[in-house]
Amino acid sequence: MKICVFGAGAIGGYMGVKLAQVGADVSLVARGPHLAAMQDKGLTLIEEDGAPQTVQVTASDNPADLGSQDYVIITLKAHSVPPVVPKMQPLIGENTTIVSGVNGVPWWYFHKIGTDLEGTRLQTVDPGNVQWDGFGPDRALGCVVYPAAEVIEPGVIKHIEGNRFSLGEPDGSKSERATALSKALTEAGLKAPVRPRLRDEIWVKLWGNLSFNPISALTHATLDVLCTDEGTRPVARSMMVEAQTIAEKLGVKFPIDVDRRIDGGAAVGAHRTSMLQDLDQGRPMEIDALVGSVQELGRITDTPTPTIDTVLALIKLRARTAGLYHG
Repeated sequence: MKICVFGAGAIGGYMGVKLAQVGADVSLVARGPHLAAMQDKGLTLIEEDGAPQTVQVTASDNPADLGSQDYVIITLKAHSVPPVVPKMQPLIGENTTIVSGVNGVPWWYFHKIGTDLEGTRLQTVDPGNVQWDGFGPDRALGCVVYPAAEVIEPGVIKHIEGNRFSLGEPDGSKSERATALSKALTEAGLKAPVRPRLRDEIWVKLWGNLSFNPISALTHATLDVLCTDEGTRPVARSMMVEAQTIAEKLGVKFPIDVDRRIDGGAAVGAHRTSMLQDLDQGRPMEIDALVGSVQELGRITDTPTPTIDTVLALIKLRARTAGLYHG
């Protein structure tokens, strides 16, 4: 089984090291100083127990060097994927599975959904249908990413917490390809359950990303503060209620209620969300996949989203002002 992790930053690199440690045929696509460090010294992972482990990995910035793969696991930021779809073509063979380990609403969301919205394309996450046409929806295998990690220096990844990568077919079946990948990840010491209702998990994670990320970037507040402040908690709650209305119209079932989800965010503590970190570090922000996509789904399902609309307008302007969003 040949596995390529495309976008071997913090999460992709963490997965790559774990796979390499058990002898999997894994290759990594990265760029810049991080790639150079991997090629020169290998890739180092510092686990939660603090013990550094270095493995030699096959890494390149040119997919043509790596050839056709059985699985291509994409761990880029959502807005970074469409521009590199043409570059990824050498990795894709007749039976290649594309695993979308990307935050937000996935581009394949309406593939095999089993409703009259079958085949609907989402322009906020796949402008011009680049992924739908360039990969083909039948190749898509969903993945919800839970671990937290960071690149602390080129070639060195610190694992903070979590090791679960939930997998799921768009039609909810327990396919051979999903089961095989689950086995490979499990053998690498990761949790990789195959879920019959992956869209439910997508929405539970999206609940927090949709609300906590833009509010934190606008206020610079950490999770514990924005989830308990008497001004921002109601804003987050209202965004989540609007999102829940949309999701339930699409057949999603939420295992917890809104307030428990917010309390869970508060319990994380003084965490700076990824969108706030991107703003501080001058990196493009994942606005469309995390917030704009939910607004688009509101339009598709004829659901008003007044709070989401307001926060989306504010965070777009904040990002444009910083030169980190171009629509």
